[in-house]
Parts: sequence; structure tokens; C-alpha cells
Amino acid sequence: MDDQITALRARIDALNLELLERLSARAQVAEEIGRLQTAQGRSHYDPVREQAMLDALVAANHGPFSDATVKSLLKQVFQASMQLEEEQDKVQYLTSRRHHRADTVVWVGDVPIGGDHPAVLVAGPCAIESREQVEATAAHVASRGVRLFRGGAYKPRTDPYSFQGLGEEGLRLGRAACDAHGLKFVAELMDAADLPVFERSVDVIQIGARNMQNFRLLKAVGRSKLPVLLKRGLSATIEEWVMAAEYLLHEGNPNVILCERGIRTFERFTRNTLDVSAVALAKLETHLPVLVDVTHSGGRRDLLVPLTKAALAVGADGIMLEVHPNPAVALSDQKQQVDFEGFDAYLDATLFPETLSPGRTELYTER
Repeated sequence: MDDQITALRARIDALNLELLERLSARAQVAEEIGRLQTAQGRSHYDPVREQAMLDALVAANHGPFSDATVKSLLKQVFQASMQLEEEQDKVQYLTSRRHHRADTVVWVGDVPIGGDHPAVLVAGPCAIESREQVEATAAHVASRGVRLFRGGAYKPRTDPYSFQGLGEEGLRLGRAACDAHGLKFVAELMDAADLPVFERSVDVIQIGARNMQNFRLLKAVGRSKLPVLLKRGLSATIEEWVMAAEYLLHEGNPNVILCERGIRTFERFTRNTLDVSAVALAKLETHLPVLVDVTHSGGRRDLLVPLTKAALAVGADGIMLEVHPNPAVALSDQKQQVDFEGFDAYLDATLFPETLSPGRTELYTER
């Protein structure tokens, strides 16, 4: 009796393999039909054709499965084939992990961002205001081990009468200060017409939140060879943010860094709301490195440390924050920038610029 069961099971195993081979062959034919239908602009789903196939199979059914069971089984096969046809029609987005499974590492000179490399810190003033201010800030952050310096030369402001930045002079001052202290310079570009001077002056081009969907600007910067830091728009969905990055990659620039900077919600206790789920999702769905701007997301100095820990806990590849010699007299964002003493306290609380492991576990253990 056991020998009979063993023999029958062997027969089942052989039939399973034969069935799999037949299903695979059918799927390949279905995929080819789908390609032809797509080329002709026709729908993949043909209910009349599906019903005709089911009728033919029921007519040929001699058991032991009932007609209803045959229909149910074959409908599953039809549905799986339809999914294959629809899948091959999907655009293969350059940002997607389906296109590029490994983490992209963006190198800013000799500073790596992404992958298993330690989290980076990008620090500097909201706006470059004077030679003395940018020099003092660059000197201080560099002395603390920071490698990437942020500073705005062109400032997009809600109020047209507020400080708009020093423009090209700001870029010149920022470049000089960074060169003097071995820093890489990150600055925001607002107009494609200014791209040539940016390419001569900065190491990373930042696309600000208000320009995230400025598609002409994205296309121009996508043709640049410089790394690009793309901030999420104030009210942008994650999909819109990723599609903005797609513009950059589509134009040929693979060195794209995403930056979550908080989104606009109904909350009034903070300037914006840090969306930590967006960081985790961007890391799952794309291969691009992701930074978090903890200054703009909270707009409060007392939130910098907890927001940094939250960002690193969900996988952020680095942090941005604003540092100013004397925030009380800053020409923009006085309330959210930290002074040098506050910056040192921040470094101590977050373990920057010490090397952090990929799991950032140092942040959650007793010191």
C-alpha cells in the first residue's frame, strides 16, 4: 500500500512539473499577445474572448472537477496572465528599486552619501549675509568635523520685501569660505539662467521646496554633472517628490539626493510637520539617498535633537540644519537657526560628527 502511495505521489510530482511548464508556456504567449495589443493601442482585457475560452473549457470538461471549479481555476490563470501583460506596460522608472536594486551612493568630492556609509551632516546659515558671517560659520562647523556646508545666496521668500540673498556675491563668499576650511558647498538654485555660475561655484545644487515642480529647472539641472539635493515641496505627495527626481535622472544626472523638509499640515506648534514615513518609503521605493532638514521641518531649536534621532532611526542618510553666529540678528529665519554654542550641544546630543553605524544604534544606548 505504501509503495502505491509513493508511486502515485511521484506521478503527482511529475504532473505538477508538466503543469508548471504548460502554464509558463501559456504565460509567454499571453505576454506576446499583450505586446501586440499595446503596440496597436488596444485594451488587454477582452470579456468576450474570456467567456469564449471558459465555454470551450466547460464543454471539454469530463470531471472529476465540476464546471464551476474549472471556471474558478482558469479565471485565476487568466487573471495572472492579465497582470503579466499590465506589468510589462508599466514605465520602468529610473528612481525605482525595480530598475536599480542597490543603494545609490552620491559622492560629493570625497564625501559619500548613502548606502552603508555613515550619516552626513550638512550645516551652515540659512542665508549668506556677509564675509564675516559666512567665514565665522564655516570655520566653526569645519572645526567640529562637518564636511558639507549649506548657505543660501538666492533666497525664495514669501514676503517680497524680506531679504532675498546676496546673489552671485553670496556664491563667491560661500565658495571662498568653503575653500578656506575644506568644506563642500551646497546652495539653492532658483533660475536655470544662473546654472553656469552655480556650476563654477558650488559642489551640490539644491532645488528648494518651492521649485520642486519647476520642470524646466529640473530638466536644466538634470543635464548638469553636479550632485543635486532635491527638497520635497511644502504640500507635495511622496509620488510627486519622487517623480521630480525622475526628471533629473531622465535628463542624465544620476547623482540625486532626496531631502524631506517637512510638509504643511494643520499643525500650528511647528513650522511644518516632519513626515518620517516619507523617509522610510523613499528608502524602500527608491535607491536614492535621503536627507532630512530638521531645521525647516520643525522650525524650533528644541526639536532639533529628537527630530534628528527620528530621522536617523527610519534610515535617513544625513541631516541638514541651520547654524548662525548670532541668530537674533539674522536676516532670515532667526527663530530656527542655532548659534555656535547650541550647535555644539546638538553635536554632543546626537553624536555627530562621530561615525554612526548603518543602524544608528549608538543613538539609543546608554552613553
